[in-house]
Amino acid sequence: MENFSPSDLKAILHSKRANIYYLEYCRVMQKDGRVLYLTESSKENLYFNIPIANTTVILLGNGTSITQAAMRMLAQAGVLVGFSGGGATPLYMGCEIEWMTPQSEYRPTEYLQGWMQFWFDDEKRLAAAKTFQQARINFLQKVWQKDRDLKNEGFDFNNERIQNALDTFHTRTDAARKQSDLLLTEAQLTKALYKFAANSTNTENFTRQHQSTDLANDFLNHGNYLAYGLAASCLWVLGIPHGFAVMHGKTRRGALVFDIADLIKDALVLPWAFICAKENATEQEFRQQILQAFTDHKALDFMFDTVKSIALADELGVDEHA
Repeated sequence: MENFSPSDLKAILHSKRANIYYLEYCRVMQKDGRVLYLTESSKENLYFNIPIANTTVILLGNGTSITQAAMRMLAQAGVLVGFSGGGATPLYMGCEIEWMTPQSEYRPTEYLQGWMQFWFDDEKRLAAAKTFQQARINFLQKVWQKDRDLKNEGFDFNNERIQNALDTFHTRTDAARKQSDLLLTEAQLTKALYKFAANSTNTENFTRQHQSTDLANDFLNHGNYLAYGLAASCLWVLGIPHGFAVMHGKTRRGALVFDIADLIKDALVLPWAFICAKENATEQEFRQQILQAFTDHKALDFMFDTVKSIALADELGVDEHA
């Protein structure tokens, strides 16, 4: 199925959309660029089209299933999907465009309350962003100094080029007065790390492209999405909504996922993407390698510890960083 964007559809505002579907005993699938549901009978199979551009919500009741391709099209069209019991109640799971999470009323509240205590204060939110930036460097140092496989591939934290890039990063981070300053500093450091990784693995003419162009870019995209999954899991467990970002929130509603994923991307995803590309690894081999690296270095534990400490103000030194 070819990629398409919501703009490729004849978009209708959600408030003006006409359809809410409740489906039972059927299979929802993608076929010939459309989303259909299939009902089975003793005589024949019947397909029915779902006009996704004019649909607000689909509730899937008893005896239903849905394919990954259909779910992808529904998400791109902005259709909310929920899994429910008979008669559309109760709602078990609800899907927004980003993540599908269990609908549990018993979520922790202390971390959200702590997050809200600083989030509406510009100086404290900036201090939290700086704390995130320092934590990602600490994790980078810990991983690259510990991991023998990375060292054998030339990823040495004490390398002069890495230290020069980090010196510049720390100076500019300390001097930052707004989130856009931090984003620019972060982009400059990441660019320097890409260059270092490309040189270490003899990758010629590398440029970062989010569209598929070569193995290194493919693996970077793939690994980043795995990191986003960890970040989303961390936030759901702690009960903090994705929208309360400290850095990326100007452009994406679920941007806190990106903030937290950044804690581990430079340390783990970046080097292994280049190493696996150099070895011409398959997608499955890269995925196994990066997931093992997440486990070996306790990436999810690190996310939890960092987010919890900021939410509970254990490390939020406003006077020091603002």
